[in-house]
Amino acid sequence: FPTNDWNIYIAQASDGDNWNADSPQCQKILEDEIMPLVQYYAYIEIMPRHHQSLWHAYENVKKTHANFAMQTISKPSEIFSVLYELFKRKVL
Repeated sequence: FPTNDWNIYIAQASDGDNWNADSPQCQKILEDEIMPLVQYYAYIEIMPRHHQSLWHAYENVKKTHANFAMQTISKPSEIFSVLYELFKRKVL
């Protein structure tokens, strides 16, 4: 979609399980190719355990992109409240 004509919002949900060597590449693609095109990107990690390598790579993206948000879900009952929080209207 032409970015001048469309507002692009992305939500990614994952268990975060990724090869450790792949996570920096995911971060680079996100920062260099995706973030410049989108108005907002939300990452949700579904984690009944500790954060995975993808979470730690994405923390670096959050530090430099105000339009990037991250949340975790540890049980299914949390999904709607987390999605609501990530996509509620923000007063600028």
